[in-house]
Amino acid sequence: MSYPPPPGGWQDPQSSPPVDPYAPVDPYAVAKSPYPQPAGDPYAVPGGYPPPGAYPPPGAYPGYAPPTSKTNSLAIVALVLSLVGFTSCITAPIGAIMGHVARKQIRETGEQGEGMAKAAIIVGWILTALLVALIVFYIVMIVIAVNSDSSSSY
Repeated sequence: MSYPPPPGGWQDPQSSPPVDPYAPVDPYAVAKSPYPQPAGDPYAVPGGYPPPGAYPPPGAYPGYAPPTSKTNSLAIVALVLSLVGFTSCITAPIGAIMGHVARKQIRETGEQGEGMAKAAIIVGWILTALLVALIVFYIVMIVIAVNSDSSSSY
């Protein structure tokens, strides 16, 4: 079914031609691009390939950049020990001390891990302080229990 052109013999550039809804559709048809396509091989290298031997010799370019500095392993161990201190408070002071040593090593070597070492120090000393407070509390309770008048009326 075709429609007659509009009066005046001109076609509106904004309107598309009418589509017949009952026309058979080809599922393998490729839609045309509204943009102009360059002629020739679409995969060709612009300007062509350089002639053989035009590439720079091996070693003409510098190698890859050196990898970034690694993380200080003592900082990792210190953080792990400080965090394990939540379950066994014995490792918390060890982690805090190792955190101090790791920060010194990081300043000397320039490795990564400054934040982990600082976190190990903070967590380790806080847990150590809580452990000392708990021990002092138990000692005070034991002293109070021993010194209390324990007379019974049997």
